[in-house]
Amino acid sequence: MKKDHYNLLSSLLHNHHSNRRSIQQIHAHLAIIQTPPSTTLWTTVLRHYSLGNSPEEALLLYKHHLHPTTSFYGDSYMYAFLIKSCVNLQLPISGSQLHSTIFKIGFENHVYVQTALVNMYVICGCLQECRKVFDEMPERNLVTWNVLVTGLAKQGEVTLARSFFNLMPFKNIVSWSGMIDGYTRANQPKEAISLFRHMVTLTGDNKPTEITVLAVYPAVWNVGSLELCQSIHAYGEKNGFYMTDIRVTNALIDVYSRCGSVHSALRVFEFIASDRRNLVSWTSIISVFAMHGMAKEAVDSFKRMEQVGMKPNRVTFLSILSACSHGGLVEEGLVFFKKMVNESRIVPDIKHYGCLIDMLARSGRLEEAEKMALEVPKDMANDVIWRTLLGACSYSNNIEMGKRITSRIFEMERGYSGDYVLLSNIYSGVGDYVDSENVRRKMDQMDVCKLPGCSSI
Repeated sequence: MKKDHYNLLSSLLHNHHSNRRSIQQIHAHLAIIQTPPSTTLWTTVLRHYSLGNSPEEALLLYKHHLHPTTSFYGDSYMYAFLIKSCVNLQLPISGSQLHSTIFKIGFENHVYVQTALVNMYVICGCLQECRKVFDEMPERNLVTWNVLVTGLAKQGEVTLARSFFNLMPFKNIVSWSGMIDGYTRANQPKEAISLFRHMVTLTGDNKPTEITVLAVYPAVWNVGSLELCQSIHAYGEKNGFYMTDIRVTNALIDVYSRCGSVHSALRVFEFIASDRRNLVSWTSIISVFAMHGMAKEAVDSFKRMEQVGMKPNRVTFLSILSACSHGGLVEEGLVFFKKMVNESRIVPDIKHYGCLIDMLARSGRLEEAEKMALEVPKDMANDVIWRTLLGACSYSNNIEMGKRITSRIFEMERGYSGDYVLLSNIYSGVGDYVDSENVRRKMDQMDVCKLPGCSSI
């Protein structure tokens, strides 16, 4: 009877593993039955908690039901899931406590558990502890090496990551792509591109994949090389990446735009079959037009997107608002903002407000821009919004508004030299050199440093 009961619970866990409420009910049942459940049952519940939206429940389950039971030690999978919970919660102290327990019960030589510890320590930024666990492992597999190398690369420790990368007895796609991604994140695009080029020359299974191309794309537009972008485009065409992964195609649109070729970006977009274009595809091409001041084309693309039944999100609206701002389409921008709030029910964030205020300020509608800035929720407002307006006041020599806005900025921050310089320029722009000099003198009295100009030539 007991065996049938456990089989039923196992079946329920298997069938409802993605249903949090069902898992909690099974958890409650396991907690009150007299005969201790099997390790497998508890591990399944732990797995659900650790990988779900409430990883703290996995730690609570272990603390209140499993750890006090001296006869229950669990298996390697259970401790790996508990460590994963510590990663998701960014709790290296709890992970360190688990590390001690793992050592006591004899899992110090278990490659699966020790790899989970390396991963936990490196993601949480505990690099010394990570190195110690890795160095003391009697056995390491490819996963262990990849966890260390990619983890260090994501933490910005690319030099250290590269040293381990070079020592790896075997490498796979994860190793190469992780290292390329690390260089890209660390703003070392030339190193990322160099490693990608070396990877292309390899034989066997270590050729670049869609993931590798996505990792190297930001490095390409960082160096602004259209020729390199075209080369990687051709490589992706040859290997069928654009037919298998829409993410690669969408990203390519952005890379071409950032390398200055709107024509190529548009050609890639038009190449995508209509049934494969997703919201990211449409948002990408709208952003291309916005970035290059082609406001009318951006508006036309937005309308085409709506005609095919695609609903815009907050990023799409940000792109079209930016396009309207840079293209001087004020009325259209106001319509899009109202559409976002009233029809799409999207709550504007600081970037949406910033675009709208910048758009109004650029067109000389300073009173409307100031009114909009005052409507920004207090928990969201920042000095960037007001500095946008202050710059517009400087351009139009609006003294009264400039003084009001400067006062608001000084309530938030008083140490930025540009605010004083702009206000001083507003005064001098209308011939009030006395007040202009007073502002400059106040800046010196408050010991505000003016950043020196520089040239890249």
